[in-house]
Amino acid sequence: MGVFGSPGRTLVSTVIFMLAVIAAATAAYHHAGWSFPDSFYMVLLTVYTVGYGEVHPIDTAYLHAITVMTMILGCTGSIVLTGALVQFLTINQLQQLFGTRRMIKEIEHLSNHVIIVGYGRIGVMLARELNMAGLPFVIIERNERLADNVRELGFLAIVGDATDETSLTTAGVDRARALATVLPNDAANVFITLSARALNPKIEIIARGEMATTENKLIQAGADRVVMPTHIGAERIAELILYPRTEKILHASSEMQTLERQLRGLGLELQVVVAPERGALTGLTVAQIEKRTEGQFFIVQIHRQDGTVYSEPEPELKIVAGDGVVIVGRGIQSCRALFEPLSGAAGHRHGTIYRGQRRF
Repeated sequence: MGVFGSPGRTLVSTVIFMLAVIAAATAAYHHAGWSFPDSFYMVLLTVYTVGYGEVHPIDTAYLHAITVMTMILGCTGSIVLTGALVQFLTINQLQQLFGTRRMIKEIEHLSNHVIIVGYGRIGVMLARELNMAGLPFVIIERNERLADNVRELGFLAIVGDATDETSLTTAGVDRARALATVLPNDAANVFITLSARALNPKIEIIARGEMATTENKLIQAGADRVVMPTHIGAERIAELILYPRTEKILHASSEMQTLERQLRGLGLELQVVVAPERGALTGLTVAQIEKRTEGQFFIVQIHRQDGTVYSEPEPELKIVAGDGVVIVGRGIQSCRALFEPLSGAAGHRHGTIYRGQRRF
C-alpha cells in the first residue's frame, strides 16, 4: 500500500521530510554567511509563503538556487503535511465513531453477561479472571484513556458514569446476570447498586466497600454480596503466615491453578479458612458443619497446626481452633463469616453478611 497505506505513517513521514528540508535550507543560508536566526527565519517565510520580504538580498546564483529549492520542496511538503494531518484526524474520528457503534451493537447482542464498573486495580484483575473463564463482560469506565486501554485488549468498554442510569442501560443491565461495582468511592457504589437493582431486580450485585459502616448500606441498597478488600487482604496475609505450606499447595502449582479456574467457571471458589477460638463452627464435626450450612460449601481438607493433613476428612472429624479448613463453595466471603464468633462485632458482621446473601 506504500507510504499512503497508513494515515499515521504518512503524517510521520511528511513531518520528517519537512524537518529535513528546513534543516538543510537553514544550513545552506548559514553557509552563505547569514546568521542562524536570519537563516531559520528566511526558511520559514519561504516554506509557509508568508511573503514578509527577504531578510537579506538574494543576489547570488547560490542564494537563488537555495531559495528556489526551498520554495519547491517546502511548499510541496506543507501541502502534503496539511493533507496528511486532515486525513489522520478525520480517519481517527471515523474509526472512533464506527468503533463505538460496532461495540454498542455487540453489547446489544449480549445477554447473561457481567458488568464491571471501574477499571482500577480490582477491575483489571476481575476482567482478567472473567476473560480466562470465557465469561462475557462489559466495563464501564469514566476515564477515556483507561477505556481505550480496555478496548485495545479486545474487551468491551463504555465511557461513562455508572451513577447515570443511561450508562447502565447501554451496558445491558436489564439482560446481565451480574454487576460488580468496584469503585473506590463508597457513595458511588451505593448509588450504582440502587440504580442497578431498580433497573433489574433479578441481577446479582457484588459491591466493593472501603469503610465497615458502608457494608450495611450496600446490603440495604440491594447488593447480594459486599467485598471489603482490606479485610480480604488481611485474611490472605494471615493464611500465608499460618499455613504457608497449605497455601503453596493450593495456589502455587499449575495443577491447582487450573483446578481453581475450572471451579470459577462453575461459579465455585477454593480457599483456606482459619477456624478461630470460640468460632461459630469450631468444635463441630465435618458432617455437622455441612448440614448446618445447608451445603453452602464443602470441606475438602483440614490442616492442623502440628502439620497433620486430612485430605479426605471423615464426617466425624471435629474442627478445632487453629485448623486451616480448605473449603469449596459459592460466596466464599459469606462462607468465611460463618466461621466467625457470634458474639460482639464479629457476630454482627456475620449476621449482616448472611442476611444480605440473596442466593449462593
